[in-house]
Amino acid sequence: MSAYVIDSALFRDQFSTAATRSIFSDEQTVQKWLDVEAALARVQARLGIIPQQAADEIQAKARVELIDLAELKQEMDRTSHPIVPLLRAMKKVCDGDTGEFIHWGATTQDIVDTGTILQVKEALEQIENNYRRAQAHVIALAERHRDQTMAGRSHGQQALPITFGFKAAVWAAEIGRNLERLRQMKERVLVGQFSGAVGTLAALGEQGIAVQEALFRELGLACPEICWHVARDGMAELACVLAICTSTAGKIAHEIYSLQKTETAELEEPFTMGKVGSSTMPHKRNPPACEGIVAISRVVRSTVALGLEGMMAEHERDKIVLQTEREFVARLCCMADAAFAKLAYVTAGLTVRGNNMERNLSVQKGLLLSEAVMMKLGDHLGRQEAHELVYEICMDVFEQGGTFKDGLLANPTIARHLKPEDIDRMLDPQAYTGAAGTFVDRVVASHRGVAT
Repeated sequence: MSAYVIDSALFRDQFSTAATRSIFSDEQTVQKWLDVEAALARVQARLGIIPQQAADEIQAKARVELIDLAELKQEMDRTSHPIVPLLRAMKKVCDGDTGEFIHWGATTQDIVDTGTILQVKEALEQIENNYRRAQAHVIALAERHRDQTMAGRSHGQQALPITFGFKAAVWAAEIGRNLERLRQMKERVLVGQFSGAVGTLAALGEQGIAVQEALFRELGLACPEICWHVARDGMAELACVLAICTSTAGKIAHEIYSLQKTETAELEEPFTMGKVGSSTMPHKRNPPACEGIVAISRVVRSTVALGLEGMMAEHERDKIVLQTEREFVARLCCMADAAFAKLAYVTAGLTVRGNNMERNLSVQKGLLLSEAVMMKLGDHLGRQEAHELVYEICMDVFEQGGTFKDGLLANPTIARHLKPEDIDRMLDPQAYTGAAGTFVDRVVASHRGVAT
C-alpha cells in the first residue's frame, strides 16, 4: 500500500507522469547532488583550488549507481543529515585521498538547493512542453470552430450567442499569458545556490566569487546576486505560477465537464470503447479526465500556502524551510505536469457537437436575442424604455410560454416600429455574434507561432 497517490502503482498516472516521477526520484535527487559536487570540483581544479587529479576522480565517481542508497538512507537516519553521509560514501569510492577534496567550501544547503533547482529546471521543461501541446490543440479548436454558433452563458444561464471558436480562443489567450509567466518566472527561479555556511563564501576567501560564477555557468543556472538560503521567494513564486497555470487547466476542464452534461451535450472529452462510466449504470459516459484535471488544480492551489510559509525563514539558515519544500516541490511539479498532459489529451480529442449547440440556441424560444431587439428598438424609444418594454415581454414569455417572436408581434408599440421580417433577422443567432470571429483570428495569429 502506498501512502501517497504519486507513489501508488495504481493511481500514480492520474496525478503525475513517468517523466516527472523520474526527475524527482531518489536516484535523480542523489544524482543531482553529485552533479553539483562534480561541477564544483571541476571548477575548483581549473582555478587551482584543488588538485586536477582529485577533480577527475570525483567526476568519474559522481554516479548514483556507485552509491548504496539503502546504506545512505541508514546513515541519513543515524546522522540526521542528508549530505554528510553522501560525502562519506563518495570518499569510500574515490581512489586514495581524492575524496577529501569534495564539497570544498560548500555547505549542505548549497548542494541541496542547487540540486533541487536542477530538478525543477528539468521538470519545467517537461511541464512547459505539455502546456504548449495543449495550447496548440486549443488554438486548432478555435480556428476550426471559428463560426460554430453556440449559446454564451453568464451566471450559469444562457446570455447571448457566441461561437465555440471564441470560447476556445479565450482559453488559448489565457494559456499564452501563463506561458509568458512561466518564462519570466524561470529567470528568477532557475538560480543556483553556492554561498557557504552563512552566505558569505568566507571559506574560499578571494576566490569565492569566481568559483560561484564559474559553477553556475557549468550547471547552466543563473548566478544569484546574493545568497538565497533564507530568501525563498523564488520557491514561493514557483508554487504561485504553477497554481495559476493549473487553475487555467482546471477551469477549461470544468467548462468541458459542464458542457458534457446530458441536458447540454455540446462537448465531450475523448471516448473510446472500453471506457466505463459506472459499475452499475452501463449507459454512463463520464468525463474522468476532466474531473482529474479539476481535482489536481485544487491540490496544486493548496501548495501556494506552503510556498508562502517558506518565506518565513529565520536568520541566515533554516532547515524548517527545506523540510517543507521537500514535501511539496516534487508533488507540485508532478501534479502540474499531469494536469497539462491530461489537458493536451482532452483538447486533442475533444468532441464538439455542433448540432447540439445549434439545438440549444432555441431552448429559450428566441429569448437569447433579447438584447438585439432591445438595441434596435432603442433607436426609436430610447434604450431604457426599450429595455423595460422588452423585459416585460420576456418575463411574460418565460412564465406563460409561447415564443419571443409571438410576444413581440403581439405588442402594439413594437409593431409600430419593427416589421416581422426585421424581428426574424434580429432573432437569428448566427447574425448576432459580434466580433467573435475577429477576436478568434487575432488570438490565432498572436499565439500560433509560439504554441509548438
